[in-house]
Amino acid sequence: MRRLLPPVHRFVPSFLVLLLGLVSPAASTAFAAARLVAGPMLGYQTHREVAVWLETEGAREVSLTYVRADPPDGSSPAPVTVTLPAPPPSPAGGQPVKFILGPLERGARYTYTVAIDGAPAPRPYPLAFRTTAQHEWRRPAPDFSFLFGSCAYFNDAPYDRPGKPYGSGRDAELWPTMAASGADFMLWLGDTVYLRESDWSSASGIWYRFRADRSTPSLQPFLAAMPHYATWDDHEFGPNNANADWPLAHVARAAFEAYWPNQTFGTPRDPHAIYHRFQWADAVFLVMDNRTHRVDSTTPDDLPGYPKHQYGPAQLRWLKQNLASRNEGGARRHQRLTFVVTGSQFLAERHYPGSEDHHRYQAERAEILDFVRANKIGGVVFLSGDVHFSEVLRREGLLPYPLYEFTSSSLTAGAHTRALPADPGRVLAVQRNNHCRVAVSGPPGARRIVFTSHDEAGAELARHELSVADLAWPADAD
Repeated sequence: MRRLLPPVHRFVPSFLVLLLGLVSPAASTAFAAARLVAGPMLGYQTHREVAVWLETEGAREVSLTYVRADPPDGSSPAPVTVTLPAPPPSPAGGQPVKFILGPLERGARYTYTVAIDGAPAPRPYPLAFRTTAQHEWRRPAPDFSFLFGSCAYFNDAPYDRPGKPYGSGRDAELWPTMAASGADFMLWLGDTVYLRESDWSSASGIWYRFRADRSTPSLQPFLAAMPHYATWDDHEFGPNNANADWPLAHVARAAFEAYWPNQTFGTPRDPHAIYHRFQWADAVFLVMDNRTHRVDSTTPDDLPGYPKHQYGPAQLRWLKQNLASRNEGGARRHQRLTFVVTGSQFLAERHYPGSEDHHRYQAERAEILDFVRANKIGGVVFLSGDVHFSEVLRREGLLPYPLYEFTSSSLTAGAHTRALPADPGRVLAVQRNNHCRVAVSGPPGARRIVFTSHDEAGAELARHELSVADLAWPADAD
């Protein structure tokens, strides 16, 4: 068994910045009784690298031992142990830890175990992960499916509003259903936690909410079942509809980065944002940040010297460059779809009170669509959350092919049950707690997308199918 002591864990620096000058009562209990608080959770997955997240309390060190479960020669590979020093306690007393495992073999399956201060920390379900198999230049892109959803409200009586709980209370049914779905990964589209009034007023409160929600017992098997990717919306950022000038935005960002094992957060040009990208089979996912640079949605569109935007110039440049790369060299043959993932809806035109859709940022939305049109980029599909109902929107006339948006909401927060404003582009709507799935399958010339919505028990509530070929840029289009 090899025992590796890697350099200081990449999670620690931003976390220590937050802790300078801040000592919480919970910190005084550090090292009292080491235990696993939440996880393990699978983070990003690549050909040679996988992230595994977990949270401890009172630990001095955390170890993860992994071994290949499917060696091609039938041998018994030696297990590998990676040991990390546990970080200082957060303002809520927890110790979020991210293991970045690699280099690993492509397209391989591994099993793993966790130990805290040398003592095993078993879970009553399998702990395993896979790496990505390389299909480019070798074989057709594999079929895949993913779950996606938003608005996960976990009831917490001392901090909730009086009266009927806002959360559905169906957690114990929902998360095991999603864990057993067989999907390849989960995409969280914002409102992954709901900061309450007593949370967003302090660093201790913000970190408490992330810790409390993540440690929900019924959630744990789902966290371990598949890779998880995430962006945020207003409720893990601050108050409802919070904008870029929310004073504790830096605290929320530190907590979000600590609790979500995305591969990157922002860019060197824009280090305070959380947008990122990843690829799965023949699809690229551009995961947007609609909070860090957000001008308040109530600001007039024509305010002199104050351009109104949701993404901001740096992120908009990043989005455009990633969209344009679809048409470079051989990328087009390997990347047939680009999912633009954002917390609030992009194509909605309703502009009803309380909405946060991109209709309120019309100049920025037009700039994005103009760029797609000018560069003849096919296969763009939008994924969003926020509105507490799920729907499929189809817009004709914006591009030479129909533009789709799949919205998935709400996982466990109160559902929007009032009548929806009329929308001629609405293909379907589901107005109850649900989670959604997208499956992409078929040979290269006949790939299909199937969108489905499901209840807590997994029963199908709605379905829409379309051909990937119908989203290609027409050869004769200007």
